[in-house]
Amino acid sequence: MFPPERIVCLTEETVETLYLLGEEDRIVGISGYTVRPPRARREKPRVSAFISADVPKILALEPDLVLTFSDIQAEIVRDLVKAGVNVHAFNQRTIPEILDMIHMLGALTGKAREAEALVASLVEGMEKVRAESAALPLRPRVYFEEWDEPAISGIAWVSELIAIAGGDDIFDDLASRRSAKDRIISYEEVAAREPDLIIGSWCGKKFRPEKVAARTAFEDIPVIRDGALHEIKSSIILQPGPASLTEGLAVLRDIIHARAHALAEGKSPGRGQAARM
Repeated sequence: MFPPERIVCLTEETVETLYLLGEEDRIVGISGYTVRPPRARREKPRVSAFISADVPKILALEPDLVLTFSDIQAEIVRDLVKAGVNVHAFNQRTIPEILDMIHMLGALTGKAREAEALVASLVEGMEKVRAESAALPLRPRVYFEEWDEPAISGIAWVSELIAIAGGDDIFDDLASRRSAKDRIISYEEVAAREPDLIIGSWCGKKFRPEKVAARTAFEDIPVIRDGALHEIKSSIILQPGPASLTEGLAVLRDIIHARAHALAEGKSPGRGQAARM
């Protein structure tokens, strides 16, 4: 059937995108991790976690299409395909790929024009932040921690958003590695790259700055002394969809801009002195 009338979304970003396209009535099942938009949790039955799903419950919904994300859901995809279900697996890891996902979802649902307008709006918002960030007195070096034990640096779209918001990701050389296991780093490597700012977003648990500050490898880096440690909720930054490009970017901008001005004003001696030279 085209366009599909009964869609199951196993990750949040496709749920949010369909709501933004005005096509929420097509959604018949969602992931239990869905929090955007808030009303989706009230309106739609939950049929999956992230790495597991209730396949019989999904089949009972008689979906025309199931939307999944990444190789982590490959076994779910296999089971659904074997059961005769149409499945589309997205694999976006960069901002351009996120925008492509929105275009493709629009095409899949017969809403290409609406998807194009949504993408244009998102791009306009990002370019506005990029222009604001160009006026910063300096670009803070940012360490983004996606997980703590082991430490995992930020994925590509996060690294790209840091750049748009006026910072420099200290592990941008690793950001293109699509698998989290390929972005595992040591605390000593973090300290050696001397971040001006630490941002944590531990997917599934609360970021604990006091735990980060207590790491032996971090005892001599100024960012700890300055207390420049912040959390961004994973639901708005580690979700490869509209939330990251809007709310997530806005929080990044506020944190990075505040730190840039503090450094430039000499509130952190080393960078502040450098900024005045």
